[in-house]
Parts: sequence; C-alpha cells; structure tokens
Amino acid sequence: MSHTPHELAEAFPDQHEAIQRLRAGDAHFARLADEHHELNRQIHRAETDVEPMADFALEDLKKRRLQLLDQIRAMLSAA
Repeated sequence: MSHTPHELAEAFPDQHEAIQRLRAGDAHFARLADEHHELNRQIHRAETDVEPMADFALEDLKKRRLQLLDQIRAMLSAA
C-alpha cells in the first residue's frame, strides 16, 4: 500500500505527543482528526485516480481539509 501524504503527523511533526493526548482525551479533537484522515484518504485516492472525481469536487474536499487543519492547529496551540 502506498503512503498517503498530508497526515496529521506530517502536518505537525513536532506535535505528535499532543495529537495523541488530544485524540485520547478530547472527543471533539478526535472527531476532527478522524474527519481529516478520511478526507485526506479520499483526496489521495482521487489524485492517484484510484477513485477519480470531478475537479470541483476534489477542490471542495481540499478546502474542507484546510479548514480542519486550521481548527486542529488552533486546538494544538491551545493545548
């Protein structure tokens, strides 16, 4: 199986422990992280033509992923 880029560990390499701690102790953070993971997987599959989709749909997914990253970044900064 190929490596899926843009995982949280890559986006925040110095925040690995905080990510794990928040995933375990904050249900909202865990939901955001899970949603990010699923969106990231969908984007990767679309970009590699495993599950092609229309460009506008792919762009919408990427925008949502960025919104999630902003929310996750804010929560990591506050932790």
